Amino acid sequence: MSSSELRFALLGSGSKGNALVVECGSTRLLVDCGFSAREIERRLARLSLTPADIDAIVITHEHDDHWKGVSRFSRAHDLPVWLTPGTRAAKNADALAATELYSPHEPFAVGDIELFPYPVPHDAREPAQLVIGNGDKRLGILSDIGVVTPHVRGMVDACDALVIESNHDPALLAGGPYPPALKARVAGRLGHLSNQQAAELLSDIDTRALQHVVVAHLSESNNRPELARAALAEALACSPDWVHVAHQREGLSWRSLSNR
Repeated sequence: MSSSELRFALLGSGSKGNALVVECGSTRLLVDCGFSAREIERRLARLSLTPADIDAIVITHEHDDHWKGVSRFSRAHDLPVWLTPGTRAAKNADALAATELYSPHEPFAVGDIELFPYPVPHDAREPAQLVIGNGDKRLGILSDIGVVTPHVRGMVDACDALVIESNHDPALLAGGPYPPALKARVAGRLGHLSNQQAAELLSDIDTRALQHVVVAHLSESNNRPELARAALAEALACSPDWVHVAHQREGLSWRSLSNR
């Protein structure tokens, strides 16, 4: 595979919706589709894209903040949807324009983009996260995970960019508005990473090649951007300003992985 420039942008990230666009060569993929079809179109336009620019959709798991618009968007624009067998079993895949299955243990390719899925501990049927590559550079995507496993560490080690969940601050979650059962779910082994857990992961892996680190799935109720950035920046020994935050409403504009 040729190493055309790899770049990515987030349409939005958080409990109200998640979607990411990745581009390499002539291929553009939508990773997750957690907004309405109309909202996906509006957010693509912010990146100077139309639905016709998207070649396929890759779904990580069936929760609504990753799935909401996929049926209508895929049918409206005749887009194939890649998902795990467990995700297909958890949802009505017949409502999709076309279904392609991937294993969370085996790499696959869509056009010019390589995808290396890996399983994660989360309370979904068969959740996966992704490392995306172009034969040279690697973008690690890690979200919706309760605890970091050795396999997860190995998958995101030595990536050139990371989109990493830093969902909550434990103190804010404990004192926040969520009911006790939801607090336990978020902080549990099948929930979401805290700022401290995300920072510990960064401390445990090789980060020397990193060009971009993006905070994702940040809770609007149980976290603050400055807390997440400070925790990750300390682990990376960098300025907090170097750590990007993908917001729920604004997302994050294009970031490119350059040859250095």
